[in-house]
Amino acid sequence: MRHADAKTAGRPAGAARLPLPAVTGVLGQPAAALLVVVVAAIVVPQYWLFLATSVLVSAVALLGLGIVGRAGMNSLCQLSFAAVGAWTVAQLNVWESPGTLILWTFAGGLAAMPFGVLIGLPALRLRGVHLAVVTLGFAAAADVVIAAVNFPGVDTYQQVIRPTFIATDRQYFVYAGLMFVVVALAVELLGRTRMGAAWRAVRFSERATAASGTSVARAKLSAFALSAFAAGLSGGLLAGQVGMITAQNFGTIGSLALFVVAVMAGTEYVGGALFGGVLMAFVPELFRRAGVSQDWANVLFGVGAVQALSQGSSISEGMARKLRARRPAAVPPPRTPSDPGAPPLGTEPLLEVTGLGVRFGQVVALQDVDLVVPEGTVMGLIGPNGAGKSTLTDALSGFLPSATGSVTLGGRSLDGLPVHRRAAAGLRRTFQQDRVPTGLTVGAYLRFAAHRAVTRDELEEVRDFLGCPSLEAHVFDLDVGSRRLLEVAATILARPRLIVLDEPAAGLAHAESLALADRLIEVPARFGASVLLIEHDLDMVRRACASVVVLDFGAVIAAGPPAEVLARPEVARAYLGDEVALT
Repeated sequence: MRHADAKTAGRPAGAARLPLPAVTGVLGQPAAALLVVVVAAIVVPQYWLFLATSVLVSAVALLGLGIVGRAGMNSLCQLSFAAVGAWTVAQLNVWESPGTLILWTFAGGLAAMPFGVLIGLPALRLRGVHLAVVTLGFAAAADVVIAAVNFPGVDTYQQVIRPTFIATDRQYFVYAGLMFVVVALAVELLGRTRMGAAWRAVRFSERATAASGTSVARAKLSAFALSAFAAGLSGGLLAGQVGMITAQNFGTIGSLALFVVAVMAGTEYVGGALFGGVLMAFVPELFRRAGVSQDWANVLFGVGAVQALSQGSSISEGMARKLRARRPAAVPPPRTPSDPGAPPLGTEPLLEVTGLGVRFGQVVALQDVDLVVPEGTVMGLIGPNGAGKSTLTDALSGFLPSATGSVTLGGRSLDGLPVHRRAAAGLRRTFQQDRVPTGLTVGAYLRFAAHRAVTRDELEEVRDFLGCPSLEAHVFDLDVGSRRLLEVAATILARPRLIVLDEPAAGLAHAESLALADRLIEVPARFGASVLLIEHDLDMVRRACASVVVLDFGAVIAAGPPAEVLARPEVARAYLGDEVALT
C-alpha cells in the first residue's frame, strides 16, 4: 500500500472449548505482535514511527490477502477494496456523522464487503490465472473510477479528524497496532472454525470439499468478503493516518506489489503479514535513502515471490515446516487385531439406483445400471479398469448432473441435488486420489469433514478404530496410507447412511488392506452406515463384502455372494480376457 512521504506526515453452555495448547496457538502470534507494538511506541523515534504505522496498515491488508490465499485464490485488487474503506471514512468525516474515526473505519470495512462478494462471484467458475485476470481488471477499472470521482474532502482540503485520545502520531500508532492485533486474532480464530477449514479444503480439492457436505460457493464467497473487509479496514486506517487521501494511494501497481509480498512472506500466518508490512514500508524507504529509485523495490518483491513459488512455500510456511520437523514424527498407533466375524448382509433396501446412464459425447460410460445396496451391509463393486466404477461413483454423489435414471437413498430421491446436498442427505464418499487437505491437523480435518458437532471422545474413538495418527499431528506430515485411512475415518465420523469408498486400500500394504476389511465389517453395526466398497484388491473384497456387483463396459454383468460371483466365467473373462474363459 502506498503511503504519504514520512517527511510530510504530521462462551455458551454446552459449547465445545479449545484445549489449552490450541488457545495458546491462537493467542501466540497476536500477543507477540502486541508486545512489539507497545515496545515500539516507547522507543521508536517520531520519523520512524510513521513508517511503523504504515507497516501495521499494510499488514492488515495483507491479512486479508492471507484469507483468500488460504482458499487457494488470487486477488490482485486488494487496494481497490481499501479505497472503498478510505472513501467511506472520508465521506463520513465530511458529513460529520455520529461516532468517531474508529466506528467509521469499521463502516469502511463493511462497505468493502459487497465488492468482495462481487469479485468472488467469478471465483465460482474461474481459478488460477483466469481469476487473477478478473481481479486485475477490477483494479484497473477502480483506478479509473477513483481518479474521476476523487475522495470526499480533497477539494476543500478537509482532513480526517482523529478523536482526542489518538490525536498524536504515537497514540495513533498504538491504535493501529491494536487494530492489527484484533484483526489477526479474528483471522486466527476463524482459521480454527469450520469456515477456516473449508477455505483450506477448497484450496486442496473442491470436489472433496463438496463431497464432505460443504458448499464450495459459500466458502469462496466468505473468503473474498472477509478479505475485502480487512482491506476496507486498512483503507480506513490509512485515511486516519495521513488525514487526506488521493487516488495515488490505491493504484493497481500497489495492489500488485501487495500481492507479490503476500506470496513471498506468506500472509496466511500473522507473522508473515507483519513481515510483509515491514517490507512494504521500509524497503522503499531504504532505497530512497540510498538514492535508488523506489520502483526497484517492486522488482525485489517480484524476485522474492518467484523464489517462493519455485520452492513451493513462502518464508513463513517454510519456517513453520522447519518447526514441525523438530517435533517427533506422527506414527500411527498399532491397530488392535479383532475378529469381526462374517460380513453383515442386510435385507431392506437403502440405496436404489434405477436405469442410471452416463454419456460423454458418443461414449457410453454407464448404460441402464440397476443397483440396490441393502441397509446394514458391506457391498462390493468391482470390475476391470475402464468398467465405469468411478463414473458410477461420480453419478451417485452428484458430480455428473447430466446422468439419466434415478437415485434414491432411504426412500428419498437424490435426483437433481448438488453434491453437498447429497452429502448432507447421508451419502458420503472418498476418492481414488488423496484428497485430505494438508494445511490442517488430523483433529481439525476430522471436525471439518464430520460436518456436525463432535466431541473429543468421538474423535478418539474413530481415530483408534482405524489406527489414525494423533489428533494434533499435521496432515502434511503423514504418509499416503495414513491419509487414506484418515479420509475413511472422516466419512465414518459424519455418520452418513451410506459410505461409498473408492479404492480406500490404495497406498496400503496387503496386510493393512485386510485389516481395513475387518474394520469395514464392523461399520454397519457400530456406526450405523452401510458401505459400498469399490476396490481392485479382491482378497479385501472377499473378506469384507457380503455381496458383490460386477461392472464391465458400463453395465452390470453379475451380482451375488463374492465366492459365487468371482467363479463365474463372464467375470473371469472381464478381468483376464477371452483366452482364460476358453481354457
